[in-house]
Amino acid sequence: MRGWNAHAEAVDRLLRSYESIPAGARVRLAKKTSNLFRPRAANEAPGLDVSGLDGVIAIDTAAATADVQGVCTYEDLVAATLSLGFIPYVVPQLRTITLGGAVTGLGIESTSFRNGLPHESVVEMDILTGGGEIVTATPDNEHAALFEAFPNSYGSLGYATRLRIKLEKVPPFVTLRHVRMADAAQAVKAIQDIAETGEWLGQRVDGLDGTAFSPDEIYLTLAHFSDTTPAGVSDYTGRQIYYRSIQQRETDALTMNDYIWRWDTDWFWCSGAFGAQNPWIRRIWPRRYRRSDVFHKIVGLDEKLGIIKTLDRIKKIPGRERVIQDIEVPLDKVPEFLEWFDAEVGMRPVWLCPLRTTRAWPVYPLAPGAIYVNAGFWGTVEVPAGSPEGLINRKVEDAVHALGGHKSLYSEAFYDQVTFDRMYGGDVLAAVRSTYDPDSRLSTLFEKAVRNS
Repeated sequence: MRGWNAHAEAVDRLLRSYESIPAGARVRLAKKTSNLFRPRAANEAPGLDVSGLDGVIAIDTAAATADVQGVCTYEDLVAATLSLGFIPYVVPQLRTITLGGAVTGLGIESTSFRNGLPHESVVEMDILTGGGEIVTATPDNEHAALFEAFPNSYGSLGYATRLRIKLEKVPPFVTLRHVRMADAAQAVKAIQDIAETGEWLGQRVDGLDGTAFSPDEIYLTLAHFSDTTPAGVSDYTGRQIYYRSIQQRETDALTMNDYIWRWDTDWFWCSGAFGAQNPWIRRIWPRRYRRSDVFHKIVGLDEKLGIIKTLDRIKKIPGRERVIQDIEVPLDKVPEFLEWFDAEVGMRPVWLCPLRTTRAWPVYPLAPGAIYVNAGFWGTVEVPAGSPEGLINRKVEDAVHALGGHKSLYSEAFYDQVTFDRMYGGDVLAAVRSTYDPDSRLSTLFEKAVRNS
């Protein structure tokens, strides 16, 4: 635990670093790691010093809340809360996602069908604004407009230094049922039933996500949090690979910790691109390096060295486009989206994660109470030589919006500004920025997400 005194010292360092940034220069975080998948323009000005803002300040078990610093990773947050029998309402899949990042961006996981998105369990936030002030924002105080606009603002409205979040009491084990669906329509019906009743065949469902391997092979994974010690507990941090077990096992059991991080070890299924799923390579690949942040660094290294581009030239592959996206569409549109996706993109598996929001959030407007499904797909596709930039990603954007959905902004985006502002609360963001960043020290959301500045 950081403690309140250490937190106050870290905030003082942050404010001093803000004051040292030249007037007129854009303000940014001096943060070396990122889970974003879009390029960022170089910034010669010094960044904000966030050292000491990466831990848990305090946990109140009686109130079931935690005060957490903005750049605390979920790995560290879960380690602190789970030792006391609690977890955050929603824990995004990757260990190094930060709490502040998940709230100012978007995070999702299998509890989202009942708990919404990470920002919906936030009670209050201390935010460093573009104007250089620390304000405490809550849903109903004088900074409520900032509180409401902060989710999905990606640092364009400021940076959270402290967040108070609700916690959920949990038992030590999770039992799983991998239920095969004949097609997307059957999966949609099952998701609807589970969301309405909270159970499946008489057993409570605490976590719900799906994996679509092909049009007629879709599994819904139903998680039940349990105090009872299972007869056998699986370990997917070693030679076994979690996503493959979905096709191989009807039931399974994990510790709560391993369930939370089940996707991180192999970055869902993306570790296969680095050979980490090859039994011989996996045998010698150290376990501590089988994790999403290591794979992310390998991707960054390839972007610098151009290894894949060189291999493509040797193989005479005309072009390749990175398609790494998470999108949300209304539940009843899932079959239509997957059919389109197979025809136009052709990437499998696809991760499916249902969610419901509890209220309207202006910068990522989803209908409160309605069921949406997040579809996650991550990889590359071959494209014709000379294809315009973002050929496939632009098609994804058009298809998602035609179906009444939205796309997360952690990856590349290609909207024009008028469309972007209409989709992502441009008027609301502009009004809030005029109050909290009158001198435009922070990049706008459009500049960050589309222009990569």
